[in-house]
Amino acid sequence: MERTVIKKFISWKNKKRRKPLLVTGVRQCGKTYLIKEFAVNEFEDMAYFNFDGNEGLQAVFNFDLDTDRIIDELGNVVRGKRIVPGKTVVIFDEIQDCPRAIQALKYFCENLPDLHIIAAGSLLGVALRKEGISFPVGKVDRIEMYPMSFEEFVIADGGGKYIEGVRKLPLEREVSELYTIPLEKYLMNYYIVGGMPEAVQTWIDTHDYKEVEEVQDRILKDYSDDFGKHTTPETATKIKLIWDAIPSQIARENNKFIFSHVKQGARAKDLGDALEWIVNAGIAGKLCMVSTPEIPLSGMADNSYFKVYMSDVGLLRRKSNVNYRTILEGDVAYIHFKGALAENYVYTQLKCMDIDSYFWRTKADAEIDFIIDDEGVLVPIEVKAADNTKAKSLHLFCGRYNPKMAVKTSLKNVGDNMDGNTHVWSIPLYLLFRLKEYLFNEMGWTS
Repeated sequence: MERTVIKKFISWKNKKRRKPLLVTGVRQCGKTYLIKEFAVNEFEDMAYFNFDGNEGLQAVFNFDLDTDRIIDELGNVVRGKRIVPGKTVVIFDEIQDCPRAIQALKYFCENLPDLHIIAAGSLLGVALRKEGISFPVGKVDRIEMYPMSFEEFVIADGGGKYIEGVRKLPLEREVSELYTIPLEKYLMNYYIVGGMPEAVQTWIDTHDYKEVEEVQDRILKDYSDDFGKHTTPETATKIKLIWDAIPSQIARENNKFIFSHVKQGARAKDLGDALEWIVNAGIAGKLCMVSTPEIPLSGMADNSYFKVYMSDVGLLRRKSNVNYRTILEGDVAYIHFKGALAENYVYTQLKCMDIDSYFWRTKADAEIDFIIDDEGVLVPIEVKAADNTKAKSLHLFCGRYNPKMAVKTSLKNVGDNMDGNTHVWSIPLYLLFRLKEYLFNEMGWTS
């Protein structure tokens, strides 16, 4: 299945000042498969080492961090074939199980710059925050991987012609039913299946929702099992409470994350570490509030006031026990959660585009679902699940802060209008992958 992150791997390979590459991301998002595919296609030789449960391999790093000795032993002793810089790519998988190997990346960067090294780990975000693990700051390049985007899902499911077709259309042109009907159907299926590669592959092979759900159930169970394997029993219990509460927190009218709704009487100091574990594992992410939207938004964010979204919309749908028929057919009782699912979808797609996002809310309850400052340009984004695009909060925001560009994303077709000094674009949810094209066009830039 085609993944756009491959382009980042190739760019890393060809960098003149390349450092060891650290690939992070939620478990089962396809890191190992994609790294191996990249290695086979781009190098003469691949030396793959998995630290998971391999004490003999870990012992190579225990004596010292002499990179020449390490590479010699890894090549000639462990795998029985010499590692040649420039020809061999070395892959350290599940590197979180060998803290000394993480430390060694610094010395590989300094002493063997010609050697291509890729390190990855399922819970690397958690391991890097454990006491005693020294992270090689400034000595690694990093790529964050996510579940498959909607665009990747459509291409994998045979809809590449629709993606190619709409990319050729002028940004301001209304999209014909030739594209809108199939892309809306793909969007509904993406809400059901999500972007976890195994779930997507199962869908492609079978087009059976039940088989997809079996895969999703297994992934969700694996996530839960990790709580106990990688934490203390007390922390695992708290993580499980947070994990089980995420769907109900997302579905609330005012979906600020409230710890007392996870466990009666609980506060941030009681459960905050458990939530951070889930975020560091990549299973979910925090969307912090910005009350004063000034660039950089990261400097204005209130880290104590946030929403929590899951890293994959399909897993959220399954964990929330929303039947796939409800997504396809609609139901009056599903209207509110439909909006929450659309918001989670937008959150994941922004992540896939490497766009950090926040939200804006006033004391009078006016709210903008997402605000970004990508490329140094502040853009508010209002999300609607259907084709109703009335957005009082967006109008208020534009009147108060005068952003150059704003976005309404829903099932309504492409369109645009002026709200005071702000150019407001209507971008269908299934065309959100063109967001940066709209931004660059608005600013008169070339990509």
